[in-house]
Amino acid sequence: MIKKLILISLIIVLSIFYYGCSDAMIASQNVSSEADQFKIFRRVVFYNGITDQYILCIEGYCSIEKKENGNLEVMVKVGEKQYLKHFLGLSDNVTFFAEQIRPKEVSTKRYKVYFKPSVIIPDIERI
Repeated sequence: MIKKLILISLIIVLSIFYYGCSDAMIASQNVSSEADQFKIFRRVVFYNGITDQYILCIEGYCSIEKKENGNLEVMVKVGEKQYLKHFLGLSDNVTFFAEQIRPKEVSTKRYKVYFKPSVIIPDIERI
């Protein structure tokens, strides 16, 4: 009897977990992963909400990360192994929006895992 109850509970929990992951959530995660790998062309616009003036516009293959201190880091791939890193301090009157310029086909049934070799394999210098 207890085994049946545990089995039924497990099936219910797994069903809730499975149905809680909608196609939209999976597609969103996959698009975010593609953007972090510089495969999504974006336009990031920073503007002053009081003056309605654009402060900065960045277009390209961008990865965006909001830091704990409220600032924003935008990494842009400009060449095969060349990147630019931009910082912007957000405030009560300066904000941003990021627009994906081109559609990207991603799967809602599969996901990708990217490993950074520099994180897995330590950099060992010879003496």
